[in-house]
Amino acid sequence: MTPEPPGHFAEADGVRYHYLDLGAGSPTVFLHGGGPGCTAWSDFGPVAPLFAADRRCLLVDILQYGKSDKCVISGPMWDFHAARTVALLDTLGIDRADFVCNSWGGTIALNLAAHYPDRVRALVVTGSMPVHYGPLAPLPEGGRRGRNARDAYYGGEGPSLAKMRALMARLEWYDPDAIPESTVRLRYEQSLDPGERALAGASDQPRGEWQDLTDQLGRITAPVLFAWGMHDAFLTPDYPLMLARMIERGQLYVMDRAGHHLQEERPYDFYSLVTGFLDQRHG
Repeated sequence: MTPEPPGHFAEADGVRYHYLDLGAGSPTVFLHGGGPGCTAWSDFGPVAPLFAADRRCLLVDILQYGKSDKCVISGPMWDFHAARTVALLDTLGIDRADFVCNSWGGTIALNLAAHYPDRVRALVVTGSMPVHYGPLAPLPEGGRRGRNARDAYYGGEGPSLAKMRALMARLEWYDPDAIPESTVRLRYEQSLDPGERALAGASDQPRGEWQDLTDQLGRITAPVLFAWGMHDAFLTPDYPLMLARMIERGQLYVMDRAGHHLQEERPYDFYSLVTGFLDQRHG
């Protein structure tokens, strides 16, 4: 993990986003996951230089994370995020983009693709949970394993490097011994942000109303690749296979020796897979 490059800030419909703007070419938006201390750079830093060789990469800190606003969300949460992400595209003068997304970021992008189809060319989703049922129904811990992990991380004596490494080893990586110490420290230091700690202390209350996107998935017309880790601790590959069948142009790739963050565990393989998909002639 190289040091995070200088970022930028942009206003979008009343909120302030932080983002990194790397490379040149076809605009590609990267949206990260919702684990404690996650940012665009922590989740996509290992692959960003590969994509930036021939694409304009916009690595966005989603709202309530990183250096973006720690706003309180009311109403349906994925609708809120999708609308503000479109407003960010407007601010940046981007009419249409590809999206490469992990976990929470993928659910945001799926909802965005359903409601704003003209803004999405193609979409890659890893480890997201847009519907609350599936082959494992009922889903683990009521579909709230991420929330429970966040509560445990911030609870007790509070965050620590050891707790961050344990969380990543248990839920995010296939090979715990391969987790870089620099990534653990980056996530841990970001998790100490006062705004993030305040949000974590209130659990789900400031994050908006949970939404099930069953009705929205069938409206998506953009091609969607679900890129899944064979050993994802949240949802087995049977779940994204179901999602791919719910979307008109959905497809699935399952990567061996990978968990919830395959873009970090196997960056070159992830880059090769995603670039091959995005470079197809999508209408």
